[in-house]
Amino acid sequence: MPRKTPLSRTRNIGIMAHIDAGKTTTTERILYYTGRTYKMGEVDDGATEMDWMEQERERGITITSASTQCFWREHVINIIDTPGHVDFTVEVERSIRVLDGAVALFCAVGGVEPQSETVWRQADRYGVPRLAFVNKMDRTGADFFNCLTMMKLRLGCHAVPLQIPIGCEESFRGVIDLVDMRARIWDVDAGKDTDTQVRYCEIPEELRQTAEEYRVKMLEALAEYDEPFMERYLNGATSFSCEELHKLIRNATLAAHITPVLCGAAFRNKGVRMLLDAVVEYLPSPVDVPAIKGLKIGKHKGEEDIRHPDDDESFSALAFKIMSDPHIGKLTYIRVYSGVLESGSYVYNPNSDTNERINRMLLMHANDRLQIDEARTGDIVALVGLKRTTTGHTLCDPDRPIVLESMNFPEPVVSIAIEPKTKEDDDKLSKSLGRLAEEDPTFRVWTNPETNQTVISGMGELHLEILVDRLKREFKVEANIGRPQVAYRETLTTSTEVTHRFIRQSGGRGQFAVVTLRVEPQEPGYGFSFVDKVVGGAIPREYIPAVETGVVEALKTGVQWGYPVVDVKVTLLDGQFHTVDSSDLAFHICGSMAFKDGARKCHPKLLEPVMDIEVVTPSEYLGDVIGGLQQKRASIREIAARGQTLQIVSANVPLSEMFGYATSLRSDTQGRATYSMEFSHYAAVPESVLAKLSL
Repeated sequence: MPRKTPLSRTRNIGIMAHIDAGKTTTTERILYYTGRTYKMGEVDDGATEMDWMEQERERGITITSASTQCFWREHVINIIDTPGHVDFTVEVERSIRVLDGAVALFCAVGGVEPQSETVWRQADRYGVPRLAFVNKMDRTGADFFNCLTMMKLRLGCHAVPLQIPIGCEESFRGVIDLVDMRARIWDVDAGKDTDTQVRYCEIPEELRQTAEEYRVKMLEALAEYDEPFMERYLNGATSFSCEELHKLIRNATLAAHITPVLCGAAFRNKGVRMLLDAVVEYLPSPVDVPAIKGLKIGKHKGEEDIRHPDDDESFSALAFKIMSDPHIGKLTYIRVYSGVLESGSYVYNPNSDTNERINRMLLMHANDRLQIDEARTGDIVALVGLKRTTTGHTLCDPDRPIVLESMNFPEPVVSIAIEPKTKEDDDKLSKSLGRLAEEDPTFRVWTNPETNQTVISGMGELHLEILVDRLKREFKVEANIGRPQVAYRETLTTSTEVTHRFIRQSGGRGQFAVVTLRVEPQEPGYGFSFVDKVVGGAIPREYIPAVETGVVEALKTGVQWGYPVVDVKVTLLDGQFHTVDSSDLAFHICGSMAFKDGARKCHPKLLEPVMDIEVVTPSEYLGDVIGGLQQKRASIREIAARGQTLQIVSANVPLSEMFGYATSLRSDTQGRATYSMEFSHYAAVPESVLAKLSL
């Protein structure tokens, strides 16, 4: 069956920005103007097409990335609307991984905001060409030119405006197109059809000088990346056709040399149709991006392989998102990079070494779905019923296997304990948590072996709050949540020798064992060691292991606070036995009790887990970050510069002080700093802190 739309007319794009920059509102306008929907949903009314989850509509934010398809100027546009909140940055990460281009939205008032920087860096990592759209030009405080400056300073990008606004705030009424040097004025009385009621006219006289200034900047930017054009421009040429400029802008955008910038006010229905024109004009199709690279498996394992974007190539696709649907089960979103996938066929998953049958294929529009029979190169579809495929896995032709590059996800930074409210919820809780963890690579579930708590970890408190809410609504599981206990340890500070006698006589065969131990501390991190120095057969060889296992058992519960004892050396010096009454059990118990006797005399101290933390912050917040860490008993190891605007603070900090740090760091830095944390070592709890702990 031939392809309906040429691959060169396919656009796979994402809408990305900081929270509340207008991503979902812009997407709703795109769907309306392309005829995908017949009405415009509003975020404030909880009536948008793309924010379909109850939690999204209640909070007025995007939580999960949603995909849809629309048509514009004989082009197919597959759109993914991504979240803006930092807690859901993984949704942006995995969406950008499979997209060919992106539209970065910026609020004309806030400019380049914290999450704008994060998603921009993600797009940089995957080399995704971008357009910029300065939204909310109608808002009080809107400043298009300040936004341009912030893009250059904070993002380090070559922002090249293709339009400049006519008016701003309440007087925003049109734009000047720097390519054809004409003004476009909207009919403000047209209501929801404002964007279709555009009047083309001459540039207002008061803005002509500004327009000519920015056109020169646009031409100079294009000349930097095209030598033939540079020669003509330097030789005095000033007249260029729109077709020629469109081609130059497209080439420079695809090479990520420039970021074209447009402006508008999506909520007022201004500028969205021009943005759509720019998407089909400047952003890449699947044939414009480099062929996807992967690795061969089998006898040529490790060798590089390539799949070109062509329906006649062997099939290859990447699973980039898993979603649990209460009605049809597990949905696996894939991006097809080459070949054709037909419903009912089998594909190979080299990551899990299994064959998967394609039972059903769905074309998604947010939470609505259309069953289809085939998917072709460049398509983004959802598959039903895959059993061994998860985020980052490759699906490919069994006869020509390939492993595509997977995705790296950040480690979770916030944890809470969770337990079922009733016995009935117990089994359901573990199954439901498993399904949520399968969906979200940044969500972890584990059991603390020391406290026996079930602990869930995620990217932030909102992230975990949403997941707990989903447990209740989608999976009908009631659960209590709380702060997890810190896994403290105990160690010893002095050494001693102790002799313990374990003798039990109750008629018949009794229990008899005597051991002498030397108990002493070891260097931090050295662990436990047991040394046998018994001579002369004071304790038969077959009973020595029983003494050691008794000591190991006693190590599990300290003598003062009940936490495991670490970094201890125990030497078995002497003992006695009875030919009839001695046994493994007697020496096991005696060894355990002897250690506890000795540990009490060795002045135990409490140890707390200390984490290595690295905070990446803009330079202007460095003082606040250091101050915040010092309040949490952190020891600053190093402060280093990264580029011209960022500072990296490396420190050691007790884990007990880090609960809620993600929130306080965002507050201190307006959300612009990020941090990563991992376990380093155990250190003694200061006496001043010990008195405050409720152990």
